[in-house]
Amino acid sequence: MSRTVLSMTLSTALLLLAPLASALNIAATSTNMAMLSEAVGGDQVSVTVMAPPDRDMHHLDVRPNMMVALRRADLVVSVGAELEVGWLPPAIQGAGNASINPGRQGYFEAAAQVPLINQVPDADRSMGDVHPMGNPHVYLDPLRMGAVAEALAARMGALAPEHAALFEANAAAFRETMARNVAAWREQAAGAPGVLLFHHDAGYLLQLLDVPVLGYLEPVPGVPPTGRHLNALTRELRERQGVMIANPWHGSRGPEFIRRELGWPVYVLPTNVPVGGDVNDYVALVQQWVDALSSSEAP
Repeated sequence: MSRTVLSMTLSTALLLLAPLASALNIAATSTNMAMLSEAVGGDQVSVTVMAPPDRDMHHLDVRPNMMVALRRADLVVSVGAELEVGWLPPAIQGAGNASINPGRQGYFEAAAQVPLINQVPDADRSMGDVHPMGNPHVYLDPLRMGAVAEALAARMGALAPEHAALFEANAAAFRETMARNVAAWREQAAGAPGVLLFHHDAGYLLQLLDVPVLGYLEPVPGVPPTGRHLNALTRELRERQGVMIANPWHGSRGPEFIRRELGWPVYVLPTNVPVGGDVNDYVALVQQWVDALSSSEAP
């Protein structure tokens, strides 16, 4: 092969590789954050998820693959409000990537972009796993997720200015999709009798849909239900109607007690999309919750 042909071949190969080389490497703490990153970034981002969707995000062990993802990352996309405080800071420290340290442009918290509920500035350990800055579970509120998408687009645009217009358009489309679905979800959930939750993880969605919270199986956040607490709940709610919702990592003892004593429908629902989940999966996730909240029959 002549030197000229070889030069042309190499130049063509480099042009074909250019979109890959310009992509942002993103380390997302959860599958919901990965979904949002891909919805905003499109084909200009490469996203690695650090936590599986069937695990409690409060309690994870730092693993080598987390630090590998963080070492390569241009941007960390986390939930924030101290949800990942037990494992993300040491993982970032171990990765040795200064550009993604908190306070740097490569570090992004979803919860920092929107107003938070349940703020407890004077929280202490006697209150359980309470987050002083506010409830971190913003990802179950589609409207807040729309606002987070636009803030994320701005951050991505600062890191990759050549794609800023694409990021902004994708975020606007995501926010419009969420707003359109919320109208239907509010109509479906209108008049729902209320829900007994295992953990304080659906407060934003319930506030959005105007569905009352009838109580929590945890006596305080992060503490497993006790027999005394379960008995008190059933005495209080025996004459009421409602549904019970737990997550896949919660034990079955408390929910089964509620089903047996109150006869309520009990649902075990995820709070994150599957690995590789997209916007349609997120809409389906919220729809699962709305269907459960508006149900009067056992699943």
